[in-house]
Amino acid sequence: MKTLTKNSLTKALTLLSLILIMFSAVSASAKKNPKILVFCKTAGFHHDAIEFGVPVLLKLGAENNIDIDTTTNSEKFTAENLKQYKAVMFFNTTGDVLNDTQQAVFEKYMQGGGNFIGVHSATDTEYEWPWYGKLVGAYFVSHPHQQEASLNVVNRNHISTKHLPEVWKRKDEWYNFKWVADGLNVLIYIDENSYDPGNGKMGAKHPMAWYHEYDGGRAFYTELGHTKESYSDPLYLKHLLGGIKYALGVKK
Repeated sequence: MKTLTKNSLTKALTLLSLILIMFSAVSASAKKNPKILVFCKTAGFHHDAIEFGVPVLLKLGAENNIDIDTTTNSEKFTAENLKQYKAVMFFNTTGDVLNDTQQAVFEKYMQGGGNFIGVHSATDTEYEWPWYGKLVGAYFVSHPHQQEASLNVVNRNHISTKHLPEVWKRKDEWYNFKWVADGLNVLIYIDENSYDPGNGKMGAKHPMAWYHEYDGGRAFYTELGHTKESYSDPLYLKHLLGGIKYALGVKK
């Protein structure tokens, strides 16, 4: 009887060890994906690219182990809701999209280690909120007709640009900015000699994409992404994915 008891105990301990090993393996594989909120509210011009771009963003997320929620509802900007997100993207937002309370919540979110991605008309958003202007890095003033232009990729060491050629030719809607923040790490300048910039010429230092750290978090902005065709352009999508990864703290 004693021998049987010892054998049973040995078997039980072996089984328990196997269960613990399996549990550890499952726990490791079940590590949560980083999660971002894609905010698409428009209080001004509404870009058709939003409807084209959102499914593509969801696909990019699924392919890169990034969970993505999308919304046009500014009531999602509560402290309780935002705490689940590693980053928030303003995706072709326009105009005044957050009220004073929601703005305060978003400021605290960033100050608490949140992160930000701005796409195209994110710079055509919240002109009366200086904190946001410094976060996104610039404010839009005008644009000429859509046309092809040459982009000078001046930093090809960043995760969002390392795959790009030194001169990247593409068609999009090119913004002129009435104000650009100090201290931005510019990734791409547009060559104004390669297209007609209209009445808003900015000269040799006409930025199109940048990143910086601001008020507790990381912020990335790309001016590109007005056209629907952008969301089937592999170079652009890898650029945008790199910006997302930068905001999430991925360096390569």
